[in-house]
This record gives sequence, structure tokens and C-alpha cells, in this order.
Amino acid sequence: MGNDYDVVVVGGGVAGLTAACAAAEAGARVAILERSPEAETGGNTRYTEAFLRMKSLEETADGLEDTLVDDFMGHPDPSIMADAARSPERRSPLYKAHHAVDPDYVAELAASAPETLAWMGTYGVRYDFLPTPFLTTSTTRMAPVGGGLAIVESMGKAARGLGVEFHFETTARSLVTGASGIEGVVADTPAGGVTFGGRVVLASGGYQGNAEMMARYHGDRALTSRPVARGGNYNKGEGIEMALAVGAATAGNFSLFHAEPVDPRSGEPEAAIFCFPYGVLVNAEGERFVDEARGPIDAWYERTTRDIAAQPGGIAWVVLDQQALAVPNIRSGIRTEVPPLVAGTIEELAAAIGAPAAALARTLTSYNAACGEGDFSPLAPDGLATSGIAPPKSNWARSINVGPFEAYPIMAANVFTFGGLKTTAAAEVVDNDGRVVRGLWAAGEMTGLYYSNYTGSTSVLRGATFGRIAGREAARG
Repeated sequence: MGNDYDVVVVGGGVAGLTAACAAAEAGARVAILERSPEAETGGNTRYTEAFLRMKSLEETADGLEDTLVDDFMGHPDPSIMADAARSPERRSPLYKAHHAVDPDYVAELAASAPETLAWMGTYGVRYDFLPTPFLTTSTTRMAPVGGGLAIVESMGKAARGLGVEFHFETTARSLVTGASGIEGVVADTPAGGVTFGGRVVLASGGYQGNAEMMARYHGDRALTSRPVARGGNYNKGEGIEMALAVGAATAGNFSLFHAEPVDPRSGEPEAAIFCFPYGVLVNAEGERFVDEARGPIDAWYERTTRDIAAQPGGIAWVVLDQQALAVPNIRSGIRTEVPPLVAGTIEELAAAIGAPAAALARTLTSYNAACGEGDFSPLAPDGLATSGIAPPKSNWARSINVGPFEAYPIMAANVFTFGGLKTTAAAEVVDNDGRVVRGLWAAGEMTGLYYSNYTGSTSVLRGATFGRIAGREAARG
């Protein structure tokens, strides 16, 4: 049989593994093509804590569908978007190929996520309400015990038990087209070029590991961001590009990526700094530039991180005093293993972070004077705000004046890119004429869903859900 399969899955993260297992369960002969060596397989999934936006294992979190559908998508033409209310067969090709989110896709995610998690549980994945790095939250979350690595190990073992064949250090380059649609993948292997025949599921992530694509879509921000974890460096965008080459439509916002605030000094995965609502953020010029505390950190950190990315060099510093550091469990929101810079005075701190001493002193003096009286409540937005200063601070505004002071640098890490392929609720790739591309399915971070703000803790959830759907549908042909 050689390299002929029923289903060829490109990518070995959560979407690829669930696709492979679902296809193999349905009786298909399945291959997984994975560009990484076996020891690093799993892409982003391997390194994430894999929080899941769930109320329980039986129900997604409250408001999940509304949050996704209400994400700002620009100003799409109402005459096109009105087709959302029509039955699928009456929708126009313009609507089917439109880059806006498909409500049917979102409804399928909410309906199928619980059964997907239960199905993964039959292969050994366990879940619990595990601690998050967020001191304030806007939604409920569960997580697999052992994080994303547990998913990679459990579902990888399941795939092997189901007869799935893994091809590591194998990079898909282009799709094979024929009379029946997509009929395989041309890939580079250590032994040379190989064609893998079969219906195709693309699950190879976004393009955050591709400097050229990052610069193409994100301009100067590409230089001052990097993948949030080592696995993201394997995501170089070929899956998206090969689908675009056969006419695939897109969804999601290609001008943004999911930004997470991390310590640029750290090489650890997700070395996040989430404590800034209790201090102040200053740029390299010693100036505040953003409201550090607009609401719960889990709902606002991405937008604040984008403001950090817009500063000179794409860097800011969070400055904390002993009063801020006394907030209960504040260290749980500091995920870097690199110690902070510590100084006894503001002048010494300015020298440590490389900011003009006079500017930093002036910034903190103005900020402290704008802090008013009120009850401080660190575990929920407390309305303790500044007055008479721009930018304001909307919550947790207390003076920064009790030394010694600590500071951590923060940059915008790229967790995954927002722009990707348009798919149906059955994970079928759609072309620019609104038609399904026969023989081609896609799932995970390479499919577009997010536009202005990431709906937190949904990436692994949708990767698993639509990976399973894609594998099942590909096996049926």
C-alpha cells in the first residue's frame, strides 16, 4: 500500500491527534505528518496548560457563543450577513465565503465540546478545575490534568493503538488535486520528497514561527514578538498557504495574533506576567501609556499586551512596590523563572530598567497623586480608580511608594495567529466561491475564528472538537 492512505492528517497537536483518532475509529487507514522530531511533537499543545472554557464537563461556560459571535469583525455588509438567518441551502456564495464568523460553527463548538472531552476521557485524558494564573476572572475554566502534554501523550498513545502511522520530520508542502478534489499531500522527508495519498485534514497551526509571514501580515510587530513556546516555532504556515493555493477562503483577522504578556528574558513556555493590574506599566521612556486595570485580567490582558507591543522596542516594565507585592497570591500571576530587578529607590530602579530617572520619578509622582481613597479589593474589580490623570487606572489604584521596588520586563508573545482558513461546522474547507473543497478538512489554530480579541480558553477546546469532527468526516469521505 506504500504511502496511500484513506486520510492524511497534517500536524500532530490536539487537532491533528483527535482527527487521526476519530478517522481511525471509523475504520480509515490514517497517517500523521509532523515536521518536528518525535521528542518535540505536539506543536503548541505540548507546552500549554490547555485551559478549557467549560462550566463543567457537561456544559461550556456561560456566554461562550455570544462572546465569540459578538467579537468585533469590522463592519460587514448587512445585505450579505442577513443570510445567516436563512437555511444553509438558501445562503449565497458571498455569505458562505465571507471572512466573518459562522454562527453555525460556533453553535457546533458549544454543542460538541462536552462530548469531545468525554470521548478524549475514554483514552485517558482527565480533567479538573485547576489553578489559573489569573487573580481575577470573567469566566469558568477546566483543564486536563497534566496540561497539553497529557493530551499529546494520551491521544498519541491512542492513535498508535488504533493503527495510525506517524511520519516525523516530515513537512507537508502542497496539496495534490485530482478529479475527486484533494487527493493527497506532497511532503519533504529526511529521505526526500514523498507523496502521501488520501483525503486530507490540515491541522498544522498558524504561522507564528514564520518570520516572513509575520512581517507580511503584522509589519513591525513581527520583530518584537515571538512564539509563546518552543512548539510555536514549528508553525510556519504551510498548511494555510497550500490551502490558499487551491482557492480556500479565509476567516479571522490576519492583522492580529493572540498576544500574551511574557518576560522576554525567559526561554520557558508561557513565562507570563499577569500581575500588572496591581502596579503600573511604564515604557522605556519612563512613561505610563495604558490603563493597567480596565477589568478582570483574564478578559483584558491581551488588549493591554497589544498596547505594550506598540511601545518603543515592544517592551514595557511593570513596577510593583511592597504594598502591591502583598496582594494575596500575586506570585501566581508571575510565571517567569527569572528574578525581578529590585531597587531601594525609584532613581535606582530607573537605572536598572534603563529609563530616564527624572521621567520615571515624575510619572510615579503624578500617578500617586491621582490615587484616591476607597476600599481595595484585589480579587474582583473594585472601582478604586485614579482621577485627573491620563491614562487613568480604573481599578486597584493604590500609590506605588513603599520600597524596595520590583520590576519585570514584558513583551507581547505570539500564542497563535488569528487569520486562517474558512471552514463549515463540519470542518470542511470552503473556497472563495462558497463551495466546499472536496477532500479537504481543517481544524485548530490554522482556521480563522478570532477578530479583535481572543475568547480565552477556547483554542484547545475548538482544536479538539473540530479535529474530531474533521477526522470523522474525512473517514466517511
